[in-house]
Parts: sequence; C-alpha cells; structure tokens
Amino acid sequence: MSVKIRMTRGGAKKRPFYHIVIADSRDPRDGRFIERVGSYNPMLPRDHADRVVLKKERIAHWLSVGAQPSDRVHRFLHAAEMLPAPVRRDQPKKSAPKAKAQERAKALAEAADKPAEGGDAAATETAAG
Repeated sequence: MSVKIRMTRGGAKKRPFYHIVIADSRDPRDGRFIERVGSYNPMLPRDHADRVVLKKERIAHWLSVGAQPSDRVHRFLHAAEMLPAPVRRDQPKKSAPKAKAQERAKALAEAADKPAEGGDAAATETAAG
C-alpha cells in the first residue's frame, strides 16, 4: 500500500479549507483517509499562525514509515523545517523569449552600458584636468 500525505478540500464554494491527511494513494482526493494530521486555510493572511497547522509528531512518524508528501505539503513541511527544500523542476522553455527578442534585449543592454561607461570616463577626465 502506497501512503501519501496530501490535502483534502473542504469549505464552501469559493471559500476553500484543506485538511492535511494520510491516505492511500489509490483513494480519491476527498475520499477515505487514514489519519488527519493538519490543516491549511488559504483565506488567512500568510503570517497568521492558524494558516498552516501541523501535528509534527504524527507527520514525523508517517514519514519514517515511508509516506510520501504531495508537492504542496512538502513545501509546508519545509517551512516547518521537517524536510529539506523540494526539488524545483525546470521552467518550460516555451515561455522564454524567442531568438529575435533575445537579440533586441541584448542590444538594448549593450546600448545602455556604453553611454554609462563613456560618461563616467569623461567626468573623471574633467575632474582630473
């Protein structure tokens, strides 16, 4: 049995609230779970103490048994200093500027650098002379 630490959604429409649960990976998102180990309320401000609540002892137990956290839960556990930082995947290359746009940006950067260098040299010559 593959065990996951993941979130189940609760709350009203457009007012989400999530429970962090231990569940069999084959069960549906909001279906059967083994144990409830925390909660996440995205409606609260980021610095609010009750935004993410974790039962650290129980999570540590399940991690030692081999439970795998989902991506979002892994980030919560990293913030609580229970796990190392999650591995960041490469960003898609599709959204990167194309070749002509990169050439234009490079030319603009070079043009912006040249007058600044020349202007500084002239200012130092007049100050010295």
